[in-house]
Amino acid sequence: MRGARPEREVEAAIERAGVLREGERVLVACSGGPDSVTLAAALHAIAPRIGVEISIAHVNHGVRSSAWQDECIVLQLAAALGVALRIVALQSRSDDEARLRLARYRALAKTANSLRCSVIVTAHHAEDQTETVFLALLRGSGLAGLSGMPARRTLEPGLDLARPLLAVAPESLRSYCHARALPYAVDPTNSDSGRRRNAVREALSNLRPLFPALDRAVARAAEVIAQERLGSPRARLRRSVRERFAADDDLRDLDFAHVEAAVRALESGRSGTYFMKPGIGLRVEDGSIAGIISTK
Repeated sequence: MRGARPEREVEAAIERAGVLREGERVLVACSGGPDSVTLAAALHAIAPRIGVEISIAHVNHGVRSSAWQDECIVLQLAAALGVALRIVALQSRSDDEARLRLARYRALAKTANSLRCSVIVTAHHAEDQTETVFLALLRGSGLAGLSGMPARRTLEPGLDLARPLLAVAPESLRSYCHARALPYAVDPTNSDSGRRRNAVREALSNLRPLFPALDRAVARAAEVIAQERLGSPRARLRRSVRERFAADDDLRDLDFAHVEAAVRALESGRSGTYFMKPGIGLRVEDGSIAGIISTK
């Protein structure tokens, strides 16, 4: 992360995400890895500012030999922060990822209900979102899969799941731990190329030097697809802008950033000319599309 204060930048990113609401009791799912350790510490730092109360939960599946090390790290973190901690020990009979994930969320939901928390937060970050979208693509998923992980969704009645780090790169989270001298564990299964997600992770790591903006582009595409599925007001405005140029084959492929500039003007009721291609612009007046202009 650029800048001398990674702590402030991660904390600001969580606030910008806007997925937590004032007055909520929040349960932080902490595995002991750098991502969830950062999430717990950063939320603790900004909790008074955003008006939430946090607790921490750790689910020990007892599958890996290093599971007790993870638990000790979470114990140390909770003690250092002065935050209430619940540890749930599960006796897993399988190392199947899907079954472990289901058991973990069930345990977290039960813990959240016992603590009267209305939202569970997890430390899924920008690269996790990219991997999720690529896995959905490889499975042949429809729009639901390609929209990726939502920043917040209902887990069960009265309990939501929130992911405030989806716009944050994992190296920023590790930098946060280092800057604050926070302990964390490294999951040895992350290097197991026999797992589908790890195989996708390795392939993406080879692509990132060639496509530095890969994660931002995938996150943007997932957000656009999600908004289209929901028929959001912004999705309708994007469509209205593109439809103005659809009759001309040369103007169908519009740059996303140019379209977004016009959409923001429409949303805020501004006026101006927003160029989509050299010499071709969309005229917006008082938040309405006035027409296409050409300066060629």
